[in-house]
Amino acid sequence: MRRNAKSKLGMSLSVLLLILAVIGLVSVPKSADAKYSALIMEDATGKILHSRNIDTLRHPASLTKIMTLYMTFEALRDGRLTMGQQLTVSRHASRMPSSKLGLGRGEKISVRDAIMSLITKSANDVAVVVAEGIAGTEAKFAEKMTAKARSLGMTRTTFRNASGLYSKTQKSTARDMATLAHRIMHDFPEYYGLFDTKSFTYRGRKHKNHNNLLGRYTGTDGIKTGYIGAAGFNLVASVTRHNVRLIGVVFGGRTSKSRDRKMMALLDSAFLGYEAVAIRAPRKPDMPALGETQVAASGAKNPFLKRVNSALSIAAQAAEPPRAPVPTASAQPAAEPMGEWSIQVGAFRSRSRAHGAAETAQSRLGSVVEASMIAVVPTRGTRTLYRARIAGLQKQDAFAACNNMKQRRQDCLVLGPKNAPQLAERQ
Repeated sequence: MRRNAKSKLGMSLSVLLLILAVIGLVSVPKSADAKYSALIMEDATGKILHSRNIDTLRHPASLTKIMTLYMTFEALRDGRLTMGQQLTVSRHASRMPSSKLGLGRGEKISVRDAIMSLITKSANDVAVVVAEGIAGTEAKFAEKMTAKARSLGMTRTTFRNASGLYSKTQKSTARDMATLAHRIMHDFPEYYGLFDTKSFTYRGRKHKNHNNLLGRYTGTDGIKTGYIGAAGFNLVASVTRHNVRLIGVVFGGRTSKSRDRKMMALLDSAFLGYEAVAIRAPRKPDMPALGETQVAASGAKNPFLKRVNSALSIAAQAAEPPRAPVPTASAQPAAEPMGEWSIQVGAFRSRSRAHGAAETAQSRLGSVVEASMIAVVPTRGTRTLYRARIAGLQKQDAFAACNNMKQRRQDCLVLGPKNAPQLAERQ
């Protein structure tokens, strides 16, 4: 009887523990948890919306290549590399394990193709080629990577190679990787758009981007996956919705699919906290018809801002007052249609500062943005930021304006008709 009672009690306790584990009141040890970290961060403010083990050291795997690409973009900007430059494959590079392009010793690859193979194929042999092309040896390049990490605020990251292949002391954190993602998209907006490339063809062979969120999860524009056994499945993602960009980091997924599902669930939850915000489009004066003596004080809305209003729920903002009538002595030519491209010159805590920054940039750019108008776009979290934009541009004028500003070491981001960051190389 006592044995039966003990047996029943043991079974009851087992069932109870199982139920508690299912509902999350008792933790069940899982080997993958030792590798897991996750972070969701608002790009504009750095506000962390979700965190789990974000300062715990993890193996970055091929997330390392984000820094390799950062260093490559920096070399391009400084003139130490050019897109068409041919890099030579060393014996060391040719011996790298997969994932790789399979380049042989003595072969050459252009910087442009190297960048695309790192983004899509995550080619380890190409990572070494780039490292040696910039620093002479991969070891020296890794030292430069670590030094650059420190300068960017990545306080806990150490790099030992350019590819992310296993090294006991090559470690990073979710927080540091979010910092790197933020910096690469803002320091190199002219190149960041490459991260949304879904596939890349090299020597007749098509290589699919490993980032499965591209084209699958609305608003995704990059950036990189990674995997080694010691790390699990890693992902850094950038997603924009409601005019808000979030950066997500997941370390230690059990599979690529479970990692992707986790990332999407975290982002879904974070985006629920944002309200859609819209601004009313300022009006553009109509041009007079033949024989008219005045320019009408109100006219058609800028189509770029129409897109903003249609994409977001209406929360009306005060429009700028219409311009006063302007007498004319003769007929004027028809106005060129307003463009649907824009540039962003900064984000500020006050509407007036944002408007002032856009106005200053517009004045300095002169005829390059002659047909433009100022747009101040608010984003809301716990605090509101105002994005300063010059809107109503044609595509070529938007790129010309940003190139002009960047030559003066000023921040500038080209935005397409759907507010997606655009790459100058794709004109």
